[in-house]
Amino acid sequence: MGITNQIHFRNLKGDIFGGLTAAIVSLPIALAFGVASGAGPIAGLYGAVCVGFFAALFGGTPTLISEPTGPMTVVMTTIVTNMVAANGQEKGLAMAFTVVMLAGIFQIIFGVFKLGKYITLMPYSVISGFMSGIGVIMIILQIGPLLGHPTKGGVIGTLTNLPTIITNIKLPEATLGILTLAILFLMPAKFKRVLPPQLLALVVGTIVSLVLFPNVDIRRIGEIPMGLPKLQMPVFTPDQIQTMVIDGVMLGMLGCIDTLLTSVIADSLTRTNHNSDKELIGQGIGNLVSGICGGLPGAGATMGTVVNIQTGARTALSGLTRALVLLVVILWAAGLTKNIPMAVLAGIALKVGIDILDWSFLKRAHQISLKGSLIMYGVILLTVFVDLIVAVGVGVFIANILTIQNLSEVQSKDVKAITDADDAIILSDEEKELLERGKGRILLFYLSGPMIFGVSKAIAREQAVVKNYEVLILDLSDVPLLGVTSSLAIENAIKDACEQGRQVFIVGATGQTYRRLQRLKVLDLLPPQNLVVNRTEALKQAVALLEEKDGVSPAVATAAVRNGQAEEANNTSLAKTAQP
Repeated sequence: MGITNQIHFRNLKGDIFGGLTAAIVSLPIALAFGVASGAGPIAGLYGAVCVGFFAALFGGTPTLISEPTGPMTVVMTTIVTNMVAANGQEKGLAMAFTVVMLAGIFQIIFGVFKLGKYITLMPYSVISGFMSGIGVIMIILQIGPLLGHPTKGGVIGTLTNLPTIITNIKLPEATLGILTLAILFLMPAKFKRVLPPQLLALVVGTIVSLVLFPNVDIRRIGEIPMGLPKLQMPVFTPDQIQTMVIDGVMLGMLGCIDTLLTSVIADSLTRTNHNSDKELIGQGIGNLVSGICGGLPGAGATMGTVVNIQTGARTALSGLTRALVLLVVILWAAGLTKNIPMAVLAGIALKVGIDILDWSFLKRAHQISLKGSLIMYGVILLTVFVDLIVAVGVGVFIANILTIQNLSEVQSKDVKAITDADDAIILSDEEKELLERGKGRILLFYLSGPMIFGVSKAIAREQAVVKNYEVLILDLSDVPLLGVTSSLAIENAIKDACEQGRQVFIVGATGQTYRRLQRLKVLDLLPPQNLVVNRTEALKQAVALLEEKDGVSPAVATAAVRNGQAEEANNTSLAKTAQP
């Protein structure tokens, strides 16, 4: 694994043009997210520069554009609100940026320990509900600023104050907000390829506000300080360190999910494969630096990445170019943004929230799976009204429980108790003949597939019929994985049979199955000759034992067994001879 991302100069024109175009798209969104988060527009710009530069330099997805995203901004808004409310504006913001640093550190740890492939290993219904919930939050939080009022009290506060906001609309700002949305929604697709609608809305909205409302008190961004950022040192308080660490883990995890989902999209567009673990390290370094510089947290951004690729980018040089262009804006052109109305930025952020909603899955989730759609809607409600961690935790837990239940039901069908009267599995003619000779006194207990813990009930259920038979043959030949719970269920079945004086044979226990039974000391309950390789041999021994018990000459029974053993040995010898 190289230290830096894939950078070469064979696609210089495409990479520079892609980075420049992505910077133009990023500028209005970074400003909008900075304002929406409560950390200020400059925090959005620093986040776009720091995360974008270092994630491109050290990441594992060459064409990925990293910047503050809707999901990350929603979480950061909550963190900033809580920290400022508890500790005051200056200290609260410093603590919020410390959480961004912690998120970056956790992402680096996730990457170092190669957890990238596990990050997105969760049901789509949960991911969809989580992302849609974040979209709903962003939409709700932008209603106030769009209509001329500051956001107060988060989602619940906004919804509570909605009647007041609507009855006290500030018409000039509402006009600018609606104009912004109209441009974003109605701009023809052929023009979008030439000029990003967000930038057009930003410019048109600002010009209209200056021309039509020159003497109206409209809330604007104001002066943005130019120059290098003031470095933020980590700030902790003993009573809030636990909250900060939890917020850092949540922010880091969300950034990982957001990024890796976008990396998959980048792969599909460029026909390449990203390095998940390296990407997480790059994202972590970017967020760590962003927190130190007082910037918002960021992740892989779908829109910026798609624009980057479509305009010719193929290496990380495009991401570096984009970050440097935005840095130039901060150092020398930040003063040009002071007249941008807040309502215009609210319109841009609200459109992002609408785009985050997983419309495709929302429209057909109930047709695909009723349980999946209920999980999705439940996660949306928990995300919006309770907590992001609770939403994901509850959603993943319920989804996994339902999945385990479904797997257990399917797997339980592969737990079969077979007598001479059954044809539940395919038996050879010899095996059928041997079962018939057993005269209904032999129970063949056949298991196949992974025996996860949910299958233990099926094993226990079939175990109940053992008392009606004299010999139990437990066939594990087709069991690649034996879980602890199922192992204990098998142990109980064997113990019960042995205590009742019944003979027990285990067939085909190899690999992990054999080791699991050996560690549980299940094999110690049986004589060595009762652990056999194939089902036919077990049936031969079982029939011989029953015939001996019925008074058939022991010599005859033993001969039958020996003939079977000799035949098996001969087959084994032939197989070895046939090997090269």
